[in-house]
Amino acid sequence: MDTRRLPYLVEFDRHGSMRVVAELMGTSTSVVSQQIAALAREAGAALVEPDGRRARLTPAGQRLAEHGRTILAAVEAAQRDLDPDAEPRGLVRVAGFASAIRRTLMPTVVAMARTHPRVALTIREYEPAEAHAMLVADRIDLALTYDYDLAPAALDPDLAATPLWSTAWGLAVPAAEVPDDAGDSLAVVTAFRDCAWIGNSRNPADEQVLRTLASMAGFALRTTHEADSLDLVEDLILAGLGVGLLPHDRPTAPGIAIVPLTAPAVRLRASAVTRRGRETWPPLALVLAQVVAQAPT
Repeated sequence: MDTRRLPYLVEFDRHGSMRVVAELMGTSTSVVSQQIAALAREAGAALVEPDGRRARLTPAGQRLAEHGRTILAAVEAAQRDLDPDAEPRGLVRVAGFASAIRRTLMPTVVAMARTHPRVALTIREYEPAEAHAMLVADRIDLALTYDYDLAPAALDPDLAATPLWSTAWGLAVPAAEVPDDAGDSLAVVTAFRDCAWIGNSRNPADEQVLRTLASMAGFALRTTHEADSLDLVEDLILAGLGVGLLPHDRPTAPGIAIVPLTAPAVRLRASAVTRRGRETWPPLALVLAQVVAQAPT
């Protein structure tokens, strides 16, 4: 059924005169009659019947006119929502890792509550691979993810990534065990080759970085513990149970030192990821722009 014919039927139901409908729509009565007749063929039911010298809607025509009002209202609402110049409104579903949520999304939520009250957000904490899968499955609209330069993540061709920020990571160790002359990254990991190593329980990228450095240094590291929480990584290090990666821009607990990893350096790269073509949807475009603006430089 061609919804472009529905306005003729709806207006005829409202005014009861094809002449009036023709005047309102800037056309002729024959065009109005033809459009309603074509609609009747598509619907498979008579929509108009004689009423003396005039015409009126049949019961089927009245029911379709009622549906037509709902359909046309929905189409108009969709056009408003998709109009890039319209005021953004709607629900934006976001999933991401905790640091990105704290750094970029929480300030965005607070600011938009004042400036764009018709845009609502739902927030879920997920690791990158999980968030990418949810994005591909259309369960979320925006994913805040990360990878490392030494462990780049493959991106689905249906997705598009916008860089947010990058930050250096180092090897977190007990402060009393920092080498006097740490040297480059390979020297650092070699100095702790006999330690237990701490990986990430939900993202293998951390362990991939460490295994890459260990392989370049000529040994195989032993991953003993896995933790998703950076606080738990610190607790394990303080307990003497291992060493692991931590960011330089995060305050650490007393007793922990972060030894720089240089040549090669280890950098985390944060990104905002959307499905290709969706980034122009006004509510999502607004949130994405705000997230980019909030990203640390």
